[in-house]
Formats: sequence, C-alpha cells, structure tokens
Amino acid sequence: MYRVLIVDDEEPVLDSYEFMLKGDADFSLAGKARTGFEALKLIHELEPDLVFMDINIPGLDGLEVIADVNKKFPNSIFILSTAYERFDLAQRAIPLGVFAYLVKPVSRKTFLSTLDTVREVLKDRGAPAAEPEAQTPLQRFMRRIIRKEMGEDEWETVREELEIPSDKGIVFILETGDAEKYCAPLAERLSYKYHCVHDAMLNRGLFLISGEISRDDLEEQLARIIAGTLPDTGAFSGSLAWGLGSLRRGPELYLSCGEALRDLENRRRQSGDAQNRERRRLIDLRRKIGIADPDEVRKLFTFLWRDIFSAHEFNLAKAKMIPVFAFLMDDISGYYSKNDEAPLPDISPDIAAEIMALKESAAWEDWAAQTFEKLLTEAALRRSGNFPLPLVKAIDCIREHYADPSLQLNTAAEAAQVTPAYLSRLFSDQLKTSFVDYLTAFRVERAEKLIRESGMSIKEIAFAAGYQDPNYFSKIFRKLRGLSPSEFAERI
Repeated sequence: MYRVLIVDDEEPVLDSYEFMLKGDADFSLAGKARTGFEALKLIHELEPDLVFMDINIPGLDGLEVIADVNKKFPNSIFILSTAYERFDLAQRAIPLGVFAYLVKPVSRKTFLSTLDTVREVLKDRGAPAAEPEAQTPLQRFMRRIIRKEMGEDEWETVREELEIPSDKGIVFILETGDAEKYCAPLAERLSYKYHCVHDAMLNRGLFLISGEISRDDLEEQLARIIAGTLPDTGAFSGSLAWGLGSLRRGPELYLSCGEALRDLENRRRQSGDAQNRERRRLIDLRRKIGIADPDEVRKLFTFLWRDIFSAHEFNLAKAKMIPVFAFLMDDISGYYSKNDEAPLPDISPDIAAEIMALKESAAWEDWAAQTFEKLLTEAALRRSGNFPLPLVKAIDCIREHYADPSLQLNTAAEAAQVTPAYLSRLFSDQLKTSFVDYLTAFRVERAEKLIRESGMSIKEIAFAAGYQDPNYFSKIFRKLRGLSPSEFAERI
C-alpha cells in the first residue's frame, strides 16, 4: 500500500482528501501536516510515496518544502494544490519535478483521476512501498514505533527485543549536517552514564535514553557532551540543533518524541533570533560610537557582549568578539582599510591574541571595559570632533525635525547651507551610510523608545516617528529590528 501525506492549513481540505483516499485500496493516509515545518518533519519521518502539498501554508511555503526534500526523497511524488491558477508558481514548480498542479476546490472526479495516474507511475516503479525488510528491530522501533502511541503489550515486546532496562525514558533528537557521522560517538559518550539506543538517518539522530532520569541533569550533561564530541560546532552551528523531551513511560514515549521536536525547533528559532539581535546591536554600535551619548554607547556594547556570551560557550563567544573590535577600530581610524594610518593609541593591533588569552569571565570583563573605553575616547576625538560643520548641522536638523514626514535630503541640505549632492557625499564619506538610512534608523530608534516608555498605540507611535502610514512603519521597523512593533512591545 502506498503512503500518502496531506499538507494543508485548512481542516476541511484535510478531511476531504482523507475521505476520498479511504475508498482506494492502494493508498493509505500516513499523516497530515498544517505548516511547512511540520511537513518537513513528517516527510523525513514517514518517507511518503505521495504528497498532496498546498502552496500557501504557514512557515515555509509548499514549494520551499519540496525544494528542500526532493533530492533526499527522489521517489516521492508531489502534487501541488492552490486556490488560484498562477503561472509564476507553475514556473517555480517545473524545475522541482512536481507531478501535477491542482486548483482548489478539487472535485472528487479530479482527485480520483489524479490518484489513478499516480498509481500507474508507482506500479511502473515496482511493488508498493512497505516496511523495509532490511530494517533491524532497532531501526523499526526508532523510525516508526516510537513516534506513535503504544499498547502495554507492544511496549513490553520492544523492551525485551531491544533489552531496554527501564520502563521510562526520555527522547533526545540531534540534527546535524551528517547525523550518521556524529551520532555514534555521541551515543558512546552518553553510554558512560546512561543506557541509550539510537538510530541515525540523513541529518537527524534519534536517541532513547532510559531510566529514572532528571531532565535538567540530562540537559546539562548533553550540552557538555555535545560540545566535547563536536568540538567544531562553530563551523556548522547553522546546521546543528537538538531537542529534549520529558521523562515518559514506554507507551507514552511518542509524547516525549513530540516534545523533543518542539524543543529542537524552539532552540533553532532562538539561535536565529540571537544572531539577528547580535547583528542589529553591532550595526547600532558602529553607527553611534563617537557620535551618540557615551553612556548610551557603553550600554550598547555591554548588551552586545552579554548577548554573545549568554548564547555561546566561552571560547566561541571570545572568538565572536574579535571581529567586533576589528570593525570598531576600522570605523574609527581606517586601521584595516587604509595604508597610512598608525595603530590606535594604547590599543594593540593584535586584538585576537589578547582576547583568546583570557581564561575566565572576570578577566574578559576587565579587559573589554578598559579596551572599549579607549576606543570610545578615540572615537569621540576622531569622529565628532572632525565632522564638517554642514554634516553637524544636518544631523541637528534630523534630530529636531525627524517627526516631520516631509523631511528630506533637500530640507537638511538647506539647513546646512550646502547642495543636496554635497551633503549626500558627507553622509557616505563620514558616517558610511546614506541620508535616508540615517534618518530611518533615527526614527526607528525614537519609535523603539516610545514603545518602551510612552504607552502610546502603534499607530500613534508611527505618526510621532514621522510615518503617516502605520503599515509602512511596521514594515520598516521589522526590517531593522527583526520584529514588528507589536511583537517588540510584547517582548518588553
């Protein structure tokens, strides 16, 4: 019997397709997914023969899902469905080898006719897919059984067959670029303290760690073991993620499995949020050092390094701070981009060696505070003190009139008594940005402060920051902060 996965965010469509499938002896419903990320997970788990894929689903859209998996599962047949006939979507689908393109609502006649066509293709490929005979009992348990609710008898059979000593356990999932390479040494390290069984397939490893285990203790051990077993995690940190379920009895291990997947997705999302936050803080710091109030700049720097050190282990965090100081040195003096600049006074050009020689957090804090203070002092002397007077006047104009929606380069140039072209060049040469980008960043900063302190509505804040269209304001805010104004307000 051929396995079918239905992906759609509309319950009536899921129910309708399921109902029409029931009348066909050659096809069985293997699962349903409502989002792109859920579809990815189930495709890897179920390896379906046929996937009905809606295009407009939350998260990754249907075509993005297919692009991600079609090389790993070349024998799966994908049928797209959408509410509108769109040529641009069909164009994107062609290179992905999509089998058919259905426009909703799909009639029973069309659905069954499509199944008949798919059936002939699958028959030409060979016998219907079934549970692979080559799978070991361990593989059969880890790839199929652990993901569903088990009866007591089935669980006892599994325990006896795999010699699992305890009635309880926790599911752990590791996702890397090559699970088969890294899971075995990780399992070996785990086995020093715990009883575990594992299976690896493609980029994901699944572990069952059995016994009366504290989840908190296990999480701490796993973090240490992963760091020790995968010493170059920084080299592929974008492809590394892991998740941990809660302690469950055997018949309910499927719940621990689901929890582990959700934990994995949360950690991956938080990692992405942290990277975006680090990037935004560094951009703000580079733009403000030597220009904004020194206390504000010190806070920016402190927030940046604390974010980095809380998100990464000590040595990796130190390594991530090396380019931060290099960027700041170059912004202030052109040290890395000009041949005629001398090193900054009292600051060693070999920042990397000094940072990596630090052995503990307290030493880092002392060194960072002293070195950054030197940079801050130098920036104040070199940047603000050397700004041409027209640029100073233009910045003052922005600070005074940013709430005016009509504020433009021409307005600031008139206030600075120079031509717009000359002022534009000053922003580019002196601040490494454009007038528009500087004004936009300034407005978003003021909006962020109003969100934190004023209690005004988002619409009122948009007007106060110089935007007549709240929707456009939200778009700009998301672009610079990675969150909509409403989402930002919720996290305060």
